[in-house]
Amino acid sequence: MSTTTYTVAVAGATGRLGRHVVDVLTEQGHRAVPMSRATGVDVITGEGLAEALAGADVIIDVASWHDSDQDAATEFFRTSARNLHEYGQQAHVARIAMASIIGADKATAGFLAAKKVHEEVLLPGPLPVRVLRAAQFHEFVGQLLDWQQGDVAYVPALPTQLVACRAVAEELVALALAPEEPAPGTPIPEIAGPRQEIMAEAARLLGARRGVKVVGVDGSGMPDAELAAAGAFLPGPHAKLAGPTFQDWLDAQP
Repeated sequence: MSTTTYTVAVAGATGRLGRHVVDVLTEQGHRAVPMSRATGVDVITGEGLAEALAGADVIIDVASWHDSDQDAATEFFRTSARNLHEYGQQAHVARIAMASIIGADKATAGFLAAKKVHEEVLLPGPLPVRVLRAAQFHEFVGQLLDWQQGDVAYVPALPTQLVACRAVAEELVALALAPEEPAPGTPIPEIAGPRQEIMAEAARLLGARRGVKVVGVDGSGMPDAELAAAGAFLPGPHAKLAGPTFQDWLDAQP
């Protein structure tokens, strides 16, 4: 590993993935500059953005919209992408690295379609951009149960390859700070968990701990459910697979 240290501005630093990104950067001896509304930086209005980016070498963009509304999420990502490019260019930042979702390029509706737009707006520049597409996080399973707030939860019995946030953060930091630009034509890198699972079955493991009965459903009514059932959101052959499995991750939780 290089001994070079970097100043890295992290958009969405207080979010689920952002906290891990900050931890990884700090553990590796880099200076992390947390950017979120909680730290006085707003990637939408631009408030505090110029100050936060002053002296930054790289931006890692893990800022996200707080719900699944496609239109609202799309507008958030469009605006944040433009602002990060504008303010980042003014600050002479070398590049932006962003976290996306496996299959976003195939999505036609919902939050994934908003992430597709995020990539499309961010990638053309003016700053160089590196993208890491990740599978759904282990933590997403709990979110599915939280949204339903009852003793019974209905969860799609769709294939997934759940991955730990920490593993994604490590891979994203490595991608962001790699000295060489990816070769032309290189597939967008992906990271996923070590094995394919069924979302409803993973949810049952967590539900058993919480006293919630999980019922598997076919996903009807979900955006792009047919694509998901056909495996469109599973990792490709070039993906990096990283543990732990959902069961092992769950067993390690306090």
